[in-house]
Amino acid sequence: MLGEEAARESVIVALDCDKQIALELADRLRDKARWVKVGMTLFYAEGPSIVREMHDRGFKVFLDLKIHDIPFQVRGAARSASLSGADILSIHGLGSSAMIAQAREGVEEAAAKRDGDRTRLVAISVLTSMDQGSLSEVGIELPVKDEVARLAKLSFDAGSDGIVCSPQEAAQMRKLLGPEALLVTPGVRPVGSAVGDQKRVATPAAAIAAGASKIVVGRPITQADEPISAFECIVNELVKG
Repeated sequence: MLGEEAARESVIVALDCDKQIALELADRLRDKARWVKVGMTLFYAEGPSIVREMHDRGFKVFLDLKIHDIPFQVRGAARSASLSGADILSIHGLGSSAMIAQAREGVEEAAAKRDGDRTRLVAISVLTSMDQGSLSEVGIELPVKDEVARLAKLSFDAGSDGIVCSPQEAAQMRKLLGPEALLVTPGVRPVGSAVGDQKRVATPAAAIAAGASKIVVGRPITQADEPISAFECIVNELVKG
């Protein structure tokens, strides 16, 4: 159970759409939602300006680019993403501790130009569209929960502020990483919503109760007939617990 403002702070609305629709949704959700997610679909089409436009509308931005490259490139990419205005930035835990450490260096460098306001890093563990069969297909035979834990510990120790994991691993990750870790959970679906391409899902209240710091909800809000009502239903669910 959360207070109303804490509930609004806990929901990140995923704007995985084109700019026109994203801005229309943002304008409708202004003063109601606090966070939006800008992912690859929108960012690759519009570039850093879309982050600034969301800030101008009063939103904080989770820039979900899942950065994964050699450490030198990731340091520069993280710095640039931070300077674009990202409040949270995702990187891939599979990139190694050296890569994650360099991402941290990048956002630390950017913080000096952002008046000390550092972008927080979350490392992708296992995508919520993946299950045990998907992991085996790419040569990882550990159970999903063990692979998530392995990458979470590696990433957190190397400098990430937290991780991205499914709601099903949130309780385990909270226990592993402690109370200060930032746990972002996609794969959240209100009761009655279509699961789509997600494999490891939970309801908003269940995800927060399990230990998630923030939940990412896209299509159940953005493709609803009444996006504001859909968003408010999630907030009410979190308030009521």
